[in-house]
Amino acid sequence: MRVLFIGDIISKVGRKALAGGLRGLRDRFSIDLCIGNVENAAGIFGVTQKVIDEITSSGVDIMTSGNHIWDKREGVALLDSRNDILRPANYPPGVSGKGFTVREIDRTPVSVINLQGRTFMIPIDCPFRSADAVLSEIPPGVKIILVDFHAEATSEKQALGAYLDGRVSAIVGTHTHVQTADERVLPNGTAFITDVGMVGSIDSVIGVKKEQVIERFVRGIPVRFEVASGAACISGLMVDVDEATGRAREVIRVQERIEIREEQ
Repeated sequence: MRVLFIGDIISKVGRKALAGGLRGLRDRFSIDLCIGNVENAAGIFGVTQKVIDEITSSGVDIMTSGNHIWDKREGVALLDSRNDILRPANYPPGVSGKGFTVREIDRTPVSVINLQGRTFMIPIDCPFRSADAVLSEIPPGVKIILVDFHAEATSEKQALGAYLDGRVSAIVGTHTHVQTADERVLPNGTAFITDVGMVGSIDSVIGVKKEQVIERFVRGIPVRFEVASGAACISGLMVDVDEATGRAREVIRVQERIEIREEQ
């Protein structure tokens, strides 16, 4: 089975990039399942029904998220009403949504797990122990297990990769919006990349207008961020998984430039 995991989708520019390029990527790599992180998909923060409809119509099958999924009330409600949008499993009990799902893709069961880091982020439950708990709930017949680890620290991401090596098919880092060049299959068969990157403007600082980010750093005062425009990239990781064993056979890092037509 071939899986394409794409990074944080940044607002309208990211959604336009998906509309213009995702189908082509799916065809080129013969993708069976596409997973994308949507926590920044609506005006940088959160999601709405309209935004989710755009993303799914572009070819994303299952959506993961992170700390910003709570930023729009409409998006929080969607977590309870849909089974294709996840929030990190290690939020405390009682919050909206689900931290993992099991779906059939061409008669093959696949599980997707969403986790969030704690280093330099809010102190929620332990992602390592939460991963253990979720894995104990997944039926033993499910061989393909895919993890989005939404975390800030590279060390925490690499540590979780080593912790889950051989127990999941792939663990893909999100959140920092900058694609790393360390894609590989770990010793026990788990595909890994520290951060898969973003779907957003190339001429930007992590998807935001660079002048605004520079002003915030130089002056040290709050600045209202706006999404950058121009050409965008779809950043992702293609993982080829053996359906019989759940082990990754191959990984290919993807970064596709997409020209965005400006609205008149």
